[in-house]
Formats: sequence, C-alpha cells, structure tokens
Amino acid sequence: MNKYIRLLTLVTIFCFSSSGYTHDLKNAIASKERTPSYVSRDEYRNPHETLTFFQIKSDMRVVELSPGGGWYTEILANYLHEPGLLIAAHFDKNSDRTYFKNSRAAYEKKIAEKPMYDNVYIVDLSSELASEGSVDAVLTFRNLHNWLGPQMDLIFANSYKALKSGGIFGVVEHRASPGTSMDIMKKTGYVTEEHAIMVAKKHGFTLVASSEINANNKDTKDHPKGVWTLPPNLRLKDVDKEKYIDIGESDRMTLLFKKL
Repeated sequence: MNKYIRLLTLVTIFCFSSSGYTHDLKNAIASKERTPSYVSRDEYRNPHETLTFFQIKSDMRVVELSPGGGWYTEILANYLHEPGLLIAAHFDKNSDRTYFKNSRAAYEKKIAEKPMYDNVYIVDLSSELASEGSVDAVLTFRNLHNWLGPQMDLIFANSYKALKSGGIFGVVEHRASPGTSMDIMKKTGYVTEEHAIMVAKKHGFTLVASSEINANNKDTKDHPKGVWTLPPNLRLKDVDKEKYIDIGESDRMTLLFKKL
C-alpha cells in the first residue's frame, strides 16, 4: 500500500508540475521557462487567441518558419508533444550573411540548453522543410516582408508541399493599407493582405478565415523608420519614444489558409 501511495504521489506531482501542464495551451503560455521580455509582448501578440484561431493541437507536427530568437518557439515547444513535434525552419546554416549565421547559431544554442526543446528539429528555411505531405501545420509570424519576391514563392511552395491534405497554413504579418506599392512594402515592412492572399492562392492554398486578433487601429503605418519605429524595435530610440510606446506593436493581419 505504501508503495502504491508513493507512486500516486509521484504521478500527482508530475501532473501539476510545469512540465505536466505542457499539453494545455494556456499553461504552455504561462510557463516560467519563457523569457520574461518575451512574455511582456503577449498583450500585443495574443498567442493563445492566435494559436487557437490557427487550430493548433498538442499532437500536431508543426513547421515554424523563420522563428528568429524563438518567441513562438518557447510556447510551441512547451505545447507540442509526441506524436507532435516542432520543425524550426531557421536561416540557412551555411548562409554567406553574417547576421543569418549568427542568428542561426544563437537559436541552436538556445534549443540545446533546455529539455523542453528535445522535440524541436531545426532545418534550413530554403529547404523542403519536411517530407512531402508529412506535417499538419506551417506557421509564420511577422516574416512576409523579409521574403517579398522570389523567396516568398519558394517558401510558400515548400510549405504547401510539406503539408498534409487539409493542413493549416497560418500567417501573421504587419498589415499595409490597401493599394500600397511593392517598393513601399519593402521599405516599411508592412504587406497588404491582398498580396499575401494572392501569393498563397498562387501556390495552391485556400483562404478559409481571417481574424482581427492582432489588429491595432492606433497604428498609422506612416512612421519614419517603417514598422521598426514601433516597439519592440523602437528604431528612433528616444525620439518620440513615448508616442510609439503608446501606439504599441504594429497592426497585423491574421490569415488562416488550408491545403484542401
């Protein structure tokens, strides 16, 4: 009997530990393993509402495109578990650009530091991402402006190929005003919904829903340094800092596509 009680106690402790909470999205977001400065962005990035809108479940195989420093990786790594996993498509390991190589190395170091990342696999962003028809979802957060042109076509095509039939393609991006030119999109970091949808449809995706979860009507989108004028970058430093902090992060589109 004592042996049984000890076993029950161990199971109970596990279930109520931070690692035991990981299949629940709310508790994955509340995990103390997240970087505090990342947590402070939750009010603008709405991770629970966004991942729920994208229909992400804990047993899914998910590709995160260009995860940067791992803002969403910290949440997804806590949430996705076998048979689910996270494939992080980061900057190419052998890139000629120093920034890309350093960013990839920093991300790899981060992933190696904690057991919570044991179910995270890193691939090159320019690769096929995963075996054809093998993943449930591909997600990208605030990256489209970096890919405008042929790179966007390549990434969208590879995303479509990697997804299963019925798979999800979730996009969050800084939203430009309708009619914004390509040159202005590249300069400011804001992309029109029309362009994002056009490229996705070009590669076979069907738009099934859009959301205003990440909208910000305070964002006038006419800032001196484009989207990077706003938090968290604050490219102008102390110039009108309080004004831009009051605006908050950018106005964003949130689009749900599927491979039907």
